[in-house]
Amino acid sequence: MNRYPVWKYAIILIALVVAGLYALPNLFGEAPAVQVSPAKAIVKLDPTSLAKVEEVLKAAGLSPDAISLENGSIKARFADTDAQLKAKDALQKALNPDAADPAYVVALNLLSRSPAWLTSMRASPMYLGLDLRGGVHFMLQVDMQAALAKKAESLSGDIRSTLREKNVRHSGITRNGQTIEIRFRDAATAQAAKRIIQDQFADLDTLETADGTDVKMVASIKPVAARTVQEQALKQNITTLHNRINELGVAEPVIQQQGLDRIVVQLPGVQDTAKAKDILGRTATLEIRLVDEGSEARAAESGAGPVPFGSERYLERSGQGVIVKKQVILTGENLTDAQPGFDGQTQEPTVNLSLDAKGARIFRDVTRENINKRMAIILFEKGKGEVVTAPVIRSEIGGGRVQISGRMTTVEAADTALLLRAGSLAAPMEIIEERTIGPSLGAENIAKGFHSVTWGFVAVAVFMCFYYMLFGVISSIALAFNLLLLVAVLSMLQATLTLPGMAAMALVLGMAIDANVLINERVREELRNGASPQAAIHAGYDRAWATIIDSNVTTLIAGLALLAFGSGPVRGFAVVHCLGILTSMFSGVFFSRGVVNLWYGRQKKLKSVSIGTVWRPDAGHQVTTN
Repeated sequence: MNRYPVWKYAIILIALVVAGLYALPNLFGEAPAVQVSPAKAIVKLDPTSLAKVEEVLKAAGLSPDAISLENGSIKARFADTDAQLKAKDALQKALNPDAADPAYVVALNLLSRSPAWLTSMRASPMYLGLDLRGGVHFMLQVDMQAALAKKAESLSGDIRSTLREKNVRHSGITRNGQTIEIRFRDAATAQAAKRIIQDQFADLDTLETADGTDVKMVASIKPVAARTVQEQALKQNITTLHNRINELGVAEPVIQQQGLDRIVVQLPGVQDTAKAKDILGRTATLEIRLVDEGSEARAAESGAGPVPFGSERYLERSGQGVIVKKQVILTGENLTDAQPGFDGQTQEPTVNLSLDAKGARIFRDVTRENINKRMAIILFEKGKGEVVTAPVIRSEIGGGRVQISGRMTTVEAADTALLLRAGSLAAPMEIIEERTIGPSLGAENIAKGFHSVTWGFVAVAVFMCFYYMLFGVISSIALAFNLLLLVAVLSMLQATLTLPGMAAMALVLGMAIDANVLINERVREELRNGASPQAAIHAGYDRAWATIIDSNVTTLIAGLALLAFGSGPVRGFAVVHCLGILTSMFSGVFFSRGVVNLWYGRQKKLKSVSIGTVWRPDAGHQVTTN
């Protein structure tokens, strides 16, 4: 009656081993480390960079406990802070010979002390949030109206150029907020223009009204297209912020969307608010120039001569020098979009650029006059420029659509498109909330949170053991397994643990034990009604299951509501809360019954169970024990 098949015990054993392995890294603590990250958007770290860092450390007489290339940054772990500081100085001098123009950020960090065999299994500790580690918190408001106005301005220029090419005359095109007003002298011309706009500008809705003797057409961005513009603006701003925050050397920054038009930025470990604001507000610009093809320029590219007058020397991503003319053809203000793609004939990876009307007109004239010459696209950050790509102009390019191809992989094409899009913010942002948390307060929060969970568990376990005897001990074991399983799941998900999350853990302890209280009381009720011990155990678990499901589902609904509509600390609480409910249903019922079945199920003639005092209305009370 109360026996589990072997496969159920196998599930429990596997869950116990996996939970133990993935929760284990949280016990090793953190070690001092040095993190090397790109200081510029077009700088990439690869295995060659990792080998170079290893050589620098070896030359300095330093042996890191571990070194790895993860998520675009190199992290080296050391035994003590002295070695950490020496490594930082050595890497700073070797990787950034020009202190005024650093290519890499060498920052102090903390990494888990987990052994290599755990790390090889991708077992990592939970990240510590801002309130547990200290740092700065910003809430940024994105000006979505400015993003839509910018899109409308771009479309108005495109419409002007298109109508000119189609020889459709108008009396003026103006942008009024997020709408475009076009005037025509007669209805026939307005209808011809409407057909062109509907055919080539699918994101616009048009409406014609009489305005005296003229016809006024009002073009507005469709709601679906407007949402797309807003989503892209928010996504591009988040991507740009990620690129900029690399300079701070933050190990695990939190940059996430909140609501429809807000971005939360949390930088654990950063205490310099002014520096953080400078990074978040940094601007990058894009310039398109012609490459100097003269003999003097070719000699300057190889370093065999000086840069010719009227030209400048910049480096490509590979480190190769390129001599470009000082005259700027176009800037990033003329670029409306950049997307990766493939050439229709050769199927080579390409980057497809979209220019506004002014940019398209200039680009068409320049490409017509410079066929078979090279054109450089330069990204400027903090006054320093680097060549993203320098393709050859094969033919005149009109219509505002530009395709860049040649010697690019799919990944490089996607990266290049991303850099061109993310060179500057898609829409202005304003800091509407700012907080700074010191590291000492974070350490105090960790201690308090740990003590609350520990003493909460001890108090619940003591009460259960005292009140329910052996069944209370089993319930406490199930509660400990639930806590282990919850920590393991959070670690596997690489969740960020915050102070509200630790509060949710303490709350989950009380909620998780509720299932075992229901089961134990149900077993007691069956015993009071005269059922045999084996039958009481069986009925107690089976009949309490429906009640446990109902109570947990209703609590889970509340947790999901917090997760869906909450923000910041509330979401951190809700994540742990919801996961704790799910793990408690497994540990409180499936696991605890497995232990009970293992202990009592093998006894064929069971006369009593250790479940504390069982009160019977007709016989006072009776204590049943083994």
